[in-house]
Amino acid sequence: MRQNILANSIKIVLAPVIGILVALRLGLDFPISAGTVAILTIQPTKRETIQVTLGRLYAFAVALVLSSIIFKIFGVNYTGFLCFLALFIFVCQLLSWKVAMVTNIVLISHFVSVGEMSSATIRNEIMIFFIGATCGIIANLHLRKRVDYIEQLKRETDEQIVWILHLMSKRVLDKDIPEYNEACFNALKKSIRHAKNVAEENYNNQFKKNDKYDIQYIAMRDRQYLVLYEMYKCVRQINTTPHTANTISDFLKKMSLEYGRENDGQSIMKDFHKMDIDMKSRPLPMERKEFEDRARLFNLMRNIEEFIEIKMDFARKTIKTNKK
Repeated sequence: MRQNILANSIKIVLAPVIGILVALRLGLDFPISAGTVAILTIQPTKRETIQVTLGRLYAFAVALVLSSIIFKIFGVNYTGFLCFLALFIFVCQLLSWKVAMVTNIVLISHFVSVGEMSSATIRNEIMIFFIGATCGIIANLHLRKRVDYIEQLKRETDEQIVWILHLMSKRVLDKDIPEYNEACFNALKKSIRHAKNVAEENYNNQFKKNDKYDIQYIAMRDRQYLVLYEMYKCVRQINTTPHTANTISDFLKKMSLEYGRENDGQSIMKDFHKMDIDMKSRPLPMERKEFEDRARLFNLMRNIEEFIEIKMDFARKTIKTNKK
């Protein structure tokens, strides 16, 4: 964390300094503005940096056209600048260019400072913009996909799910399992949220638009988390041990052992269907409590089926994407 803060601080300092030095070297007016543009260009990821820069470029072109028309009518003075300000802010709000307002307003204000809008002053502002934007983009070129880190986060998330399935297999038979509680799911939810943020950051630090595997993988685990929590709510209501509980417990244990990234869910689903057919063929219990718990186990089985289907659906889409 400290290394990231230090690296970000260094690049945020170097980008404007280099921008200002380049502008000074070229003999441009208002060289400090090149540094300001560089700072405002730097965004958390490469993709965001490019998107923000393009948005500001479009807005800058519009600002030049608007200011040239308004200054021609009212003159290059404060009255003309205020008219430009009102119209440009309206256009930015209309086109959702809020991030581009400050940068371009500052650049256009330079015309008022020098008292003219000539080809030389226009060229000066264009150079200031491109020098600052280029320095800001270059400052973020070092950002890369953190492959090892996202793999670690995915592995940790998978291990937590495996642990919950293991505890669930025990809880079906024994209601006194102290480790099986909300804390398991709070930790898993936190892990998934963090992994999702890192996956999105990684995606935005590369220019391959189709490389969304990590984002999709975490989204799949997030869906499984929701189903897993529904399974938890079913299991915690079970007070007896129906004769079908042992079969489901064994199946949950099998799921935890075979649970893995490369498992497409096909084999485990076949085993589930066999168990489902076997369960339906068994006689209904005579006692009310056991009947109620048998119903809860039935709901649990439907959730287990959905849990497996989520992984199967992800595996099919992944194979289809790879073929493309």
